[in-house]
Amino acid sequence: MLGKKTALAAALVITSSAFAFAANPMVGGAAMYESKNIVENAVNSADHTTLVAAVKEAGLVDTLSGEGPFTVFAPTNAAFEKLPAGTVETLLKPENKDQLTKILTCHVVSANAMSDAINKMIADDGGEHPVKTVGGCTFTAMEKDGKIMLKDGQGNVATVTIADVRQLNGVIHVIDTVLLPAS
Repeated sequence: MLGKKTALAAALVITSSAFAFAANPMVGGAAMYESKNIVENAVNSADHTTLVAAVKEAGLVDTLSGEGPFTVFAPTNAAFEKLPAGTVETLLKPENKDQLTKILTCHVVSANAMSDAINKMIADDGGEHPVKTVGGCTFTAMEKDGKIMLKDGQGNVATVTIADVRQLNGVIHVIDTVLLPAS
């Protein structure tokens, strides 16, 4: 009988341990590994090829591969496609590197902000919380129907479609709209 109780106890420990940390969600058809940094994971996402190209063009690979912590609100390819025709191509030109860098760094917060912490800040601030980015932008975080939303300086609203993708140097939250600095 002792053997069965011991086996049952071991099974409970193993089962409860498996649920202690949820696995990272898949992003763009790729597994995201907590042991890899933001750039190492992003390059594997089929949904973030435009973002990765922009990060490379802006010269931000080393920064986002660095120690962090960083919270990156990562727009999908579809988010970039919602911009006016020709915008992405124009931003990727070498002469527009400063503008591209500004837009990209406005998607980065110098913290490891998981969704539960963001939701708490939104609730504590009465439904809207200012989010200051490393690019000098301030966005407004809100919650609607259980989803975190961010409003940029031009009134565009991005919804977090995949939250809490843990990285070695922070966290990624996938968003459906490119956030832009105030005009």
